[in-house]
Amino acid sequence: MKHPHRNIVLLAGIAVMASSVALALGPADRSYSAASTFLSVDGVGAGLVRRVEGGRISADVIHEQSTKGVAVKKHIGIPRYEDVSVEFGFGMSRAFNDWVMSSWKSNPTRKDVEIVVLDNSMQPVSAQKYAQAYVAETTIPACDAASKDPAYLTVKLGPQFTRSVTPTAGLKIGGIGKGEQKVWLPANFSLSIDGLDCGKVSRIESFTVKTKVVSDAIGDARDVQKTPTRVEFPNLSITISEASAKTWLAWHDDFVVKGNNDDTREKNGSLVFLDPTGKKELGRVNLFNLGIFAVTRNSAKDADGIATVTIELYCEKMELGLGSRPAS
Repeated sequence: MKHPHRNIVLLAGIAVMASSVALALGPADRSYSAASTFLSVDGVGAGLVRRVEGGRISADVIHEQSTKGVAVKKHIGIPRYEDVSVEFGFGMSRAFNDWVMSSWKSNPTRKDVEIVVLDNSMQPVSAQKYAQAYVAETTIPACDAASKDPAYLTVKLGPQFTRSVTPTAGLKIGGIGKGEQKVWLPANFSLSIDGLDCGKVSRIESFTVKTKVVSDAIGDARDVQKTPTRVEFPNLSITISEASAKTWLAWHDDFVVKGNNDDTREKNGSLVFLDPTGKKELGRVNLFNLGIFAVTRNSAKDADGIATVTIELYCEKMELGLGSRPAS
């Protein structure tokens, strides 16, 4: 498969993944500034992560009408465990990558996740456990030929419940993630779709794959059971130079205007994330049953003075691939 669009930007070294993380520890939020934040899955180290957000524990305040006095009686309802978002690079463990990839196959698996805050000497300061968590969302960052700043993937994890814990004893931190993280620039991408000229694609908007859930109370327990059901794949928004959009416009005319839009007229493709040399894949999204449904000629030209069009596609199915391999 050819990947005609490769904008290669050389990097010197690998960025250090350091962040300030606010974790919900016990009944109140507490914030820690640490050199790094480490993630483990089922007690096995998965790698350093760039940022963690959310994960708060809260409860609704319930008001009760009372006939005695003027004060309103208040109490709290069952605890609610907020999803936690984790931002990471293309260098997590194979087991973690496999877990995220499987969530796109309508096969969500629950795992116990620990997020460990480390000090400047890479020693654990605190840990938060997200028990029986599933991958609720995966967000692919925007691909942009003009961008020079690194970008990261984001997963949102839905825990059954959350607890403050002592970091797992013997957890190997130093050897995972730090030296293996692969910096990815949004300019280093390649889009390929059957029969279409993808050589002048300048931008693909960020998109999110979501796992829908059903929430049910568990008997008299104070927790709510979250049951993953189906996977929802988003539409794609692609910007391309108008001068090279001939094949896209012809497809739009045939598919939308003339109504030739049965399954045989849909297309397959792939979006590949490349390392700075352009010779190695860091990851990919395989795209199945694409259909075009809108074309917009943009009134403003891009930074280089090029006229562009934005093309919108539906996609029935996507497959995520994470892990380095030679670019094809």
